[in-house]
Amino acid sequence: MVTSIETGGAATIDGRCWWFSKNDFLPEESFKSWSNYFKALQESKTRLNDRLLARSLDDTELNQIRCRSHHSMKKTLTWWDLLWFGLGATMGAGIFVLTGLTSREQAGPAVVLSFFASGVSALLCVLCYTEFAVEIPVAGGSFAYLRVELGDFIAFIAAGNILFQYIVAGASVARSWTSYFATLCNHSPDDFRIIVSGLGENYNHFDPIAVAITIIIGFVAIASTKGSSRFIVIAKTIYIIILLFIAILGLMRANPNNFSDFAPFGVRGIFKASAVLFFAYVGFDGVATMAEETKNPGRDIPIGLIGSMVITIFLYCLLAVTLCLMQPYNMIDVDAPFTMAFQAMGMNWAKYIVALGALLGMTTVLLAIIIAQARYFTHIGRTHLAPPWLATINERTGTPVNATIVMTIANCIISLFTDLEVLSDLLSISTLFIFSLVALALLVRRYYVTGETSEFDRNRLIGFLVLIVGSSVATAVYWAVTDEGWIGYVVTLPVWFFATLGLKMKVKETKSPKIWGVPLFPWLPSASIAVNVFLLGSIDVPSFVRFGVWSLILLVYYFFVGLHASYDAAKDADREANAVE
Repeated sequence: MVTSIETGGAATIDGRCWWFSKNDFLPEESFKSWSNYFKALQESKTRLNDRLLARSLDDTELNQIRCRSHHSMKKTLTWWDLLWFGLGATMGAGIFVLTGLTSREQAGPAVVLSFFASGVSALLCVLCYTEFAVEIPVAGGSFAYLRVELGDFIAFIAAGNILFQYIVAGASVARSWTSYFATLCNHSPDDFRIIVSGLGENYNHFDPIAVAITIIIGFVAIASTKGSSRFIVIAKTIYIIILLFIAILGLMRANPNNFSDFAPFGVRGIFKASAVLFFAYVGFDGVATMAEETKNPGRDIPIGLIGSMVITIFLYCLLAVTLCLMQPYNMIDVDAPFTMAFQAMGMNWAKYIVALGALLGMTTVLLAIIIAQARYFTHIGRTHLAPPWLATINERTGTPVNATIVMTIANCIISLFTDLEVLSDLLSISTLFIFSLVALALLVRRYYVTGETSEFDRNRLIGFLVLIVGSSVATAVYWAVTDEGWIGYVVTLPVWFFATLGLKMKVKETKSPKIWGVPLFPWLPSASIAVNVFLLGSIDVPSFVRFGVWSLILLVYYFFVGLHASYDAAKDADREANAVE
């Protein structure tokens, strides 16, 4: 007789230990045999109709879905931890590079306005995430929010882009870590990389240091969430001290005449730079995945998320002003702006301080990325849209060990040989796409409740949302194809304004937030959609083609695996609920 006992992802069969079994990955009825699978494929149309717009419930995500992890994550985090997680996830090395690029080539000293504008747009996204995280404090973050409001299918497409976003971002940070470590050691980055001549140009610089730092950070993430928080607090405190030291040192050598030509590239240049700089703020969405481990989500999440974003905006603007006062904008170095500015002033030693600050910043960003990746993947596994083995929570550590290991390996593979130049814009599309969906989902959440919202209000809601999204897309397209025109904005902006006003005045708000809600609703979520779509208009066409290819790959997986796994899991959950009743 053969017995099988599942223990945290490993199966013991007749006393022999196997790391995996088929049931870890495909335990659903549709995958029990080939005949079951072919039968499932034949029912694809029926199953798609069932799951396409199937909306989950808050209570389902909070209780029934979360219980599939067998063990609970430890609630150890406070607003103080979330504040530092937010700073740790957002503030990396981007400030040391993007400031030089945008100030010299796009905005001049007015780059401070670009930083402020992109910071405000990021803050709009933060407010949308905060309301959801308070109401649905689970590890799934935006994936869970979209499942509840926009349905299973949209949530899956978003999930695929979320995971891609974090893998590419993590790999990029790991490779940048090598570059700054080399600077600290007075070496070129390629001195620490292995060049393989037989591979393509963008894939032939093997980076073992990037792999090593990723593995080390992965172990830290597995060991303890509270321990990770303490590490981030210490590292980020030193990092902020270094940033303030750089600002004070730079302002001591400030030349106000460098601001005489404040906006040499005009308003268009300021907004072009803002589109680039928006991604210096990305990372805050990972903090929302920590909600399940937060002691008091209703209080701690708003303070942590909003507080960290406000501090980040202030520090970024301060450093932008400092750099542009140190040197004329047309003399700023694109690749190493602060290092070269200090060197021009005879302070070559300052480059070591900049490199140390960048290393600390990237280390905390990488840790926050791996933590967020694992928690997203954990909740996706709970829904069976990914292998449920990933949903396992370790009883001793209270962390998602399996998901953390898988995402660490994925980061290592990409960071080992890819320079990520080709994928950077695709990462931007994925991020803005998800942020837009979350803002849209928040509008749906407030105005549409199944069984309560009248058909008349539902149709009005759909109409106004179509106008908001449509006018936002039209504004972005007009910006992308015209250089000096303004007539188009006279049409698109009023349409957006009156569509949002119509939503406010003509559609009954069915659900109000219980604890914390976005202020100035629905204006702020609607503005978030408009800003995110507008920023999408600054990305090149080939990147959208690659985004389409990636989305096609996700669709193939969904129709052949994800659809049937989630359908079976949903039916099993319904049977369990009926049995309890």
